[in-house]
Amino acid sequence: MNTSVLSGILLTIFSYFLFTLQDASVKWLVVALPVWQILFVRSVTIFTICAVIGRGPLLRRSLHSPVLKPMILRNLLLLAAWLSYYTAARDLGLAELTTLYYAAPILITILAVPILKEDVPPLRWIAVLVGFAGVLVATDPFGTGMKLSLPVWLALQAAVFWAFSTVLLRKTAMQEVTMVQMTISSGFFILFTGAAVVVTWVPPSLADVALMVGTGVVAGIAQYALFEGMRRAPVSVLAPFEYSSLIWAFGLGFLIWGDIPATRVFAGAALIFSAGMIIILGERFGRRLTAG
Repeated sequence: MNTSVLSGILLTIFSYFLFTLQDASVKWLVVALPVWQILFVRSVTIFTICAVIGRGPLLRRSLHSPVLKPMILRNLLLLAAWLSYYTAARDLGLAELTTLYYAAPILITILAVPILKEDVPPLRWIAVLVGFAGVLVATDPFGTGMKLSLPVWLALQAAVFWAFSTVLLRKTAMQEVTMVQMTISSGFFILFTGAAVVVTWVPPSLADVALMVGTGVVAGIAQYALFEGMRRAPVSVLAPFEYSSLIWAFGLGFLIWGDIPATRVFAGAALIFSAGMIIILGERFGRRLTAG
């Protein structure tokens, strides 16, 4: 394994650890503060970091970027996903939230056909069914485990919005540098969440302000690491490491809140993980057979 690929893998694992840490801090904050307020401070922090690094040239390039309109649409979807996800975080454990989020890769596979015009082989459809079974096992709609309550529905809704935003990102990511995308995204969220914050603002403690700013710093580093990891290694190499966030979620959920997920949550997570591996292995071995 060459140095570039290895650094890409390490950056990707690091980014998903930071994204999970961000989710944990937001779950802590939403107990006392509105989601709008947390996202506003987070976005201001990321935008400030980008502006300090890139200054005027970066801001001008962002305003005239060819991906400005697609990025605005993507961020509308992302905003809907985050509002749903972090509202659900008030009542669900971190492990349950992360498990339900893994419905998104399955939905992305489905959406790739009509939106990206991708040819999806049979193994991918098998993976879709396995992943859907995993979501059913984790949520246990007909049993006595995690019911299809409003928080669970919001978490699944977040997965749908996230899937649409990810498919759109695939169409725009290679057209612009990471810092420009981060600047556009954070600027958009400042405008939209700022309007809501005027009405919903709750005076935070100094500790809450520090945690919100820290969340923004963590999220900014995570975004940059993820995009840079993709530049240094093939996506097919990096894709399996997305599931590492599930391990981080179980660990942080236990360390911070003492969450011990039910057995069926682990079983559902295992099925969803298997679905992702079916897609990845099918792609890699399918291409080798085709080349042969």
